Amino acid sequence: MASFWEKVSVNGLEMDLYASVPSSGSGFSAPYPAVLVAQHATGVDAFIQDICDRLAAEGYAAVAPNLYHRVTDPALLNEQPRPRPAALLSDPDIVADVNATVEWLLGHDAVLSDRIGVTGFCMGGRVAWLAAAVNPHFAAVVPYYGGNLMASWGAGETPPFALANDINCPMLFHFGGIDENPSPADMDTLDAELTRLGKAHRFYSYPGADHAFMNPDGGRYQQAAAETSWPRTLEFFAEHLKG
Repeated sequence: MASFWEKVSVNGLEMDLYASVPSSGSGFSAPYPAVLVAQHATGVDAFIQDICDRLAAEGYAAVAPNLYHRVTDPALLNEQPRPRPAALLSDPDIVADVNATVEWLLGHDAVLSDRIGVTGFCMGGRVAWLAAAVNPHFAAVVPYYGGNLMASWGAGETPPFALANDINCPMLFHFGGIDENPSPADMDTLDAELTRLGKAHRFYSYPGADHAFMNPDGGRYQQAAAETSWPRTLEFFAEHLKG
């Protein structure tokens, strides 16, 4: 596995992204299927980088764009408590960042252009849903406990939930059983809407697991949920991106 930072241009601005690809001795050969990893509220930190590295170890080119690149005051990102992502981000900017990352992948000869997936954690789960709705290049989407889907952010005019009909790739969504955002009621609402629209999806809820159950450095990590959901994610991506 080899990892590095890249810079891409987004509407004249520079955005960093973390990239991880299989190593030459891993048994995988280019071109690779790819996965865009959408950050959680604390950014493209060690957890998100580790997710990229774990995907690279499975044969994917994984990239995580820094969605906070427009925040000009670094102190905002270090405040405690940290401002909510909705106060720092705007849906049109998120869409632009996702699209620029996808264009970077499409232009890379080490990437299979028709086998790109997207996953994300916490706010990144929301980003993953939104990304799958607005960008036609995604072949699979895996949100982890993505909340706030019924609200738009910043200059956004349409909540991600209302864009469900535009999602044209299969979805696997992981929920914490005691999470409040998204709550079990939210899960039922999302499930009902995707079912009504005839969208292929699988939902899993993990008993006793709270929000952010995947992050071992957070206070709500749950080993059972993390160790059950991740193989399901890998199996899902293998089915739709490698099969």
